[in-house]
Amino acid sequence: MAMAAKTIGAAAALALLIGARAATGASWDERVFSSHVDFGAVAAAGAAAVPDLIARGKVLFKAKFTTEDGAGRPKATQAIVPTKRKFGVNPAFTRTSGPDSNSCFGCHNDPIVGGSGDFVTDVFVSEGFESAQFDSTDPSFSSERHTVALMGAGLVELLAREMTADLQGERADAVRQARAGGQDVRADLVSKGVRFGSLTAQPDGIVDLESVEGVDADLIVRPFSRKGVFTSLRQFTINALNVHHGMEASERFGVRWTGSRDFDESGVADAVTDGDVTALVAFQATLAPPTVKSDLPDDWRVAAAEGRKQFESLGCTSCHRPELPLKSLIFTDPAPYDMAGTLRAGEVKKGVAIDLSQYAWARALPKNDKGETLIPLFSDLKRHLIVDSEVNALGNELQAQRFVERDVFLTPRLWGDGSTAPYGHRGDFRMLDEIIAAHGGEARFARDAYLALDKSQRDTVIAFLRSLIIEAP
Repeated sequence: MAMAAKTIGAAAALALLIGARAATGASWDERVFSSHVDFGAVAAAGAAAVPDLIARGKVLFKAKFTTEDGAGRPKATQAIVPTKRKFGVNPAFTRTSGPDSNSCFGCHNDPIVGGSGDFVTDVFVSEGFESAQFDSTDPSFSSERHTVALMGAGLVELLAREMTADLQGERADAVRQARAGGQDVRADLVSKGVRFGSLTAQPDGIVDLESVEGVDADLIVRPFSRKGVFTSLRQFTINALNVHHGMEASERFGVRWTGSRDFDESGVADAVTDGDVTALVAFQATLAPPTVKSDLPDDWRVAAAEGRKQFESLGCTSCHRPELPLKSLIFTDPAPYDMAGTLRAGEVKKGVAIDLSQYAWARALPKNDKGETLIPLFSDLKRHLIVDSEVNALGNELQAQRFVERDVFLTPRLWGDGSTAPYGHRGDFRMLDEIIAAHGGEARFARDAYLALDKSQRDTVIAFLRSLIIEAP
């Protein structure tokens, strides 16, 4: 079994990663990792290394990992916390607890690399922390998840970072005022026009979080996954590598946290380096966001314009915010709010910075009067109760995930809806009309208003949503 291969030690050599072969490997070697990206070298090289870093990330995203790369995790589970299997050896592939795919592209492929997937690409996830060893699709053990498109993911993470900074700043201000004034101070938690409830700071520094809504108690906005439980693309990537491919990142499964270079006992040490993860993050972060279909037939164009008006009048935009303002287009890796087990900004001498404003797709985005870039994601990046006693088609889970209640989900980003059927967190709704009708809970009023429209009016809403597409670059 091959061990971890040599590293690329300088930015000028990054281009050689594509198609490069280790000195001991033949030209037909099946391995993906004949070499690894050196994070420190990339960071030191700065902007000059970014194009090759992204290119390497795309290669890794599309690559089919092999046994000699370390794919498998025979003695480890899919859990977020490094956890050994209590019995037996994990099969090479299993549709329940994974590994369930050869490559990232295996699920994120529709309509282009980084997109969504058909129903057949659904995966099964557990509560996620530890001892995630199950061999059943029974909802008592696992929850089914449909693939989310990654287009515009860098912009989404930047929005979440700024919102987190706002919310935590409001908390800090309230604590300072309470201590200075010697009395309770109530603070509304609002960022980019989205309200996350309120908190009350007491003079002794205790903060009452009972009225916080749609975000965790730490006030970190987590924009990834159906439940909104992943803070960054880096955390999302490390989790996915382990769960879906059995490829374990050293920064979580390596010596620092487990005392082992081969925690899953795959026979390959340090299968995924910090630099490899950064390459995958860089590729995902620079994927162009979805857009509006430009070649609409006249009847579709007219219907879509009317449908957008209906979408707003129905109240859909109370959660599906058409756009959120973004102050900075500089994407940095590692991210500022990650937890232990994911490489953090304070753990490196220098991070990698990618200026998204250099891309034509970013320059084409509108700006507000403050110079902020308007990101048309149609989401508030907030969690909401989505079922009630009468409309509960989306309330089909029996376990919470990362402390998020079973019937609470992150507001889906609707940009790209015309390219990402089927719909819902399980992908079990074939049509947009069906998923709208399944909205209950906090969205019940808008759903009822939609169903009260006549067929021709409902069709305009569908025409609008179907005009939001993912285009090939």
